[in-house]
Amino acid sequence: MHALVLDEPGRPLRAVERPSPPLLPGQVRIRISACGVCRTDVHIRDGELREPKLPLVLGHQIVGRVVDGEGFPADARVGVPWLGWTCGECRYCQTGRENLCERALFTGYTLDGGFAEETVAYAAYCLPLPAGPDDSELAPLLCAGLIGYRALRLAGDAERLGLYGFGASAHIVAQLARSEGRRVFAFTREGDDEAQSLARELGADWAGSSDRPAPDELDAAIIFAPVGALVPLALRSVARGGTVVCAGIHMSDIPSFPYELLWQERSIRSVANLTRADGTELLERVAQAPVRTVVERFPLMAAEEALDSIRSGRLRGAAVLTP
Repeated sequence: MHALVLDEPGRPLRAVERPSPPLLPGQVRIRISACGVCRTDVHIRDGELREPKLPLVLGHQIVGRVVDGEGFPADARVGVPWLGWTCGECRYCQTGRENLCERALFTGYTLDGGFAEETVAYAAYCLPLPAGPDDSELAPLLCAGLIGYRALRLAGDAERLGLYGFGASAHIVAQLARSEGRRVFAFTREGDDEAQSLARELGADWAGSSDRPAPDELDAAIIFAPVGALVPLALRSVARGGTVVCAGIHMSDIPSFPYELLWQERSIRSVANLTRADGTELLERVAQAPVRTVVERFPLMAAEEALDSIRSGRLRGAAVLTP
């Protein structure tokens, strides 16, 4: 099969031909039809997330068809998300918090992922996908959608929701929030007219630069951009008792800020990984209230171009590789 391999963080991905990976007990072999490209892939590629398995095939938003293995019939359409395996035994797994498992394995980080024509994955961590949407349109739901959905749940029942960084995750969350009757305020980097236009198109009440105050006080904010300086900005915008949720796996340092920004029972919390229950719930939600994913498709061998489009902020929506 053809695959792209990361030999060392900071170096371009290398195109290789390699044998199809062997199946282990409990795994399925999947012929990949689409793989979303995530900002986490950028962090791994650039060395901002340490200790990946090397050499590594990136990619953790995989859609494909089962070729063989256990747990699914042949040709079943499945999704492979970031959470690839957990121990099932630690105190986190035993209390419904498998996303915090200390021995967890992650697709495209400690397990080979989807920047390839085939992959193997543990069947118990694959998601059966509904009929209907195109493979490329489903792929972003498997991380951008799942992390966004988990972040939305942690934001509570906020009526006025701020989204900082309007990319793959935020454009999905905005639609979920609007379907729940919430008001959405989108904050982007200065001059990002494309992202602001997309936010308005998807129902945002307001879209503007993140260095501008919201036109209305927020009940909660979700930060998708990996920029620590946005945390005190978001705190300034949320009302008493409001929550700021940091949804990224990596973020630059948060600058110091006066305690008064946190006072009045405001809170900051992070989102770590996802659970299989998150996947089931999100797919059920999408079946009831369809979400339109805006995607830009790239051929497999253009993965570096896709990564750079995320890195530079040129992307409108989500990037997807189509092997």
